Amino acid sequence: MSRRPSAFSALIAVDKPAGLTSHDVVSRVRRAVGEKRVGHAGTLDPAATGVLVVGIGQATKLLGLLTLDRKGYRATFALGSETTTDDAEGEVTAEAPVGPELLEPARAESELARLVGECEQVPPRFSAVSVNGRRAYDAARAGEELELAARRVTIHAARLVEVRAPERSWVVDLDVSKGTYVRSIARDLGRSLGCFAHVSELRRTFSGPVALGACVSLDELAEGGAELVHERALDPAAVLGLPVRELALDEIADVTNGRRIAPGALRDGRAPEPGERLALAFAGALVGIWRREGARLVCESNFPQGIEGVR
Repeated sequence: MSRRPSAFSALIAVDKPAGLTSHDVVSRVRRAVGEKRVGHAGTLDPAATGVLVVGIGQATKLLGLLTLDRKGYRATFALGSETTTDDAEGEVTAEAPVGPELLEPARAESELARLVGECEQVPPRFSAVSVNGRRAYDAARAGEELELAARRVTIHAARLVEVRAPERSWVVDLDVSKGTYVRSIARDLGRSLGCFAHVSELRRTFSGPVALGACVSLDELAEGGAELVHERALDPAAVLGLPVRELALDEIADVTNGRRIAPGALRDGRAPEPGERLALAFAGALVGIWRREGARLVCESNFPQGIEGVR
């Protein structure tokens, strides 16, 4: 049976609350907008909050294309103990005293500065990393040990927001590469300091070009429904990082049928470069992702219904 056409297609950013899984957010969005085709990019742990990019209708096809290579977080590193999950949800596995020098802002800033750059990072035992088809968190819950390989990640910036001495914690702003686990940063930092550490709070502040200011809450979405999505839809071309090529009315039939078209001019007035990928837009909607091949544009993906929000 063929799937019915979506009523509309859009990308939105949701400010995920604590206590919900990313899949829970998808379910809430489905109910709020009356659309079954909903998905998300960039999973957040249940305890974490912040930016979660959600695709509705044909925009679900964009989720695998989003690079969102850099992500930002505000994290609270609780010093003095390590846990099974590397956050406050787990059981304490090790404890150590926190020397007063570690609660001096200058020392905290110095230690955070050492984190910046590329490093090898082992994911948390409780993570979605797959080893031989088995999720790490499934093995951990069963009491099994999986050998998790280190992965190369980049910490672009690590800035101290404040030291909360009574709570023995640091509040930190992080800018990291895709695939970086903040829980692993806290765990490894605590071990290097000799006092152990875990993440007690985590909030994603940006995902690629999408920041908290672009987000809607689930309560707002429940009240505003599809109308709110139309108002707050993300620009899909901007999120994809693609230049825009506006289509003329007489090009629509060719594009719909995947026939090659002339390169034309991008919004900035230049012609597409050979091999360059671009967003085809018509009437404020993304209708295709094409690339220049020789003297023509060729289709990579088409979205016949159009994904709204191109500005």
